[in-house]
Amino acid sequence: MKNSELDCRSNTSGQGLVVVIILLAIIAGGAWWLFNNKQTMDREARAFGRQMIERLTINHDAAFFANHLSPQAKLDNPPSQQQYIMSKLQELGVPAQPIQIDENITWESHFFEPRGFFTAHLIYPAQTATIQIAVSQPVSKWQLDNINITWSRPR
Repeated sequence: MKNSELDCRSNTSGQGLVVVIILLAIIAGGAWWLFNNKQTMDREARAFGRQMIERLTINHDAAFFANHLSPQAKLDNPPSQQQYIMSKLQELGVPAQPIQIDENITWESHFFEPRGFFTAHLIYPAQTATIQIAVSQPVSKWQLDNINITWSRPR
């Protein structure tokens, strides 16, 4: 009778160990995915912010600008404001390369809802300018939430 009790206990303790190992593997996999996803989103935010600044200042791409505005940014920047921004940037020409861009990525929660803040310091032959943009990815595509451009007086 003692042997059957010992056999039962050893089988039960082995099953518990298997469950613990499986749970640890699931937790480790989830943690790896969260950190990997955060790094990927950080890289994507930085790439999109730099691309937005490049498309505005170098390529003067009004379609890219309009297609990536958030719903609130579309209200804040109606088509007339978008045209004004693009015409002013075209008037200034292409800034000196490389463009100095300050980048800051924040997270609403530790792993989700990234927001990027970018400040581009533009140097033109006649004057300087600063573009500040805020980007986010609420669903599946990156969007421009806010844009602020400050021009200095011509030299």
